[in-house]
Amino acid sequence: METLDKIKQQISENPIILFMKGSPKLPNCGFSSQASQAIMSCGEKFAYVDILQNPDIRAELPKYANWPTFPQLWVDGELVGGCDIILEMYQQGELQPLLKETAEKHASQD
Repeated sequence: METLDKIKQQISENPIILFMKGSPKLPNCGFSSQASQAIMSCGEKFAYVDILQNPDIRAELPKYANWPTFPQLWVDGELVGGCDIILEMYQQGELQPLLKETAEKHASQD
């Protein structure tokens, strides 16, 4: 499967997905750590892709997303943004309802 197809599939199959360095439990960078902590504290399940284990995705996703850095949070097929945006949304109380609504919407489709 082409890398781009793999990325599109991951985004379409996972309503909430974080492309990050490492894993939520063992992040390999401060930004990925902060982003995953904020998302985890919202209490919704989310998928993640460790880009350090997937150099092809690490190379292709910034071009596809038109976003140069990691982590990248995708919700409902849309790029939300990176660490700064995730933390800002979390602090302003915008991240929790976004993730909750997305999770509920997709739970009812299963």
